[in-house]
Amino acid sequence: MTLKPMRLIAPLSLLALVACSQPPSTTPVAGAPSCKPTNAALNAAGTAATNRARSAAGLPQVRANTLLAQVAADHACDMARRGQMTHRGSSTSGPAERVKARGYDTRITAENIAAGPFDTRRVLSEWQKSPGHRANILLPQVDEFGIGRAVSADGRTQYWAAVYAAEK
Repeated sequence: MTLKPMRLIAPLSLLALVACSQPPSTTPVAGAPSCKPTNAALNAAGTAATNRARSAAGLPQVRANTLLAQVAADHACDMARRGQMTHRGSSTSGPAERVKARGYDTRITAENIAAGPFDTRRVLSEWQKSPGHRANILLPQVDEFGIGRAVSADGRTQYWAAVYAAEK
């Protein structure tokens, strides 16, 4: 498989972030990841960070959504299993298809993803600094949010997905 160079969104040394579906410039480890459902504390932390940015921009807050968190966690696990950071899933073309398959009647869907050796605070902070990711966070139409994480086979690389959406 040939990997295309990733367009850098922000100068980051140990962090790979993408707001579009380009593969990372390095080859992460594929294999059996550690995948767990998103717990309430993680979803609350992601929602709070999102709402701080939205409030500062004069936008209404989003609500944590358990289904969106499940979709995000499943996608993070899929990326970790494949060792590839991408919006395209193993069997889906993107986040809208994934949420619809779970019964969410989406009007709008956006997704932020990341991969690297970092914790919740760092990924939420980096998404705020990246113009493409911040644009998703500040989409005026979204009113629900969910976040998910998986740890790759190397035990260090964490894959992240956040879904921003609104139902019809």
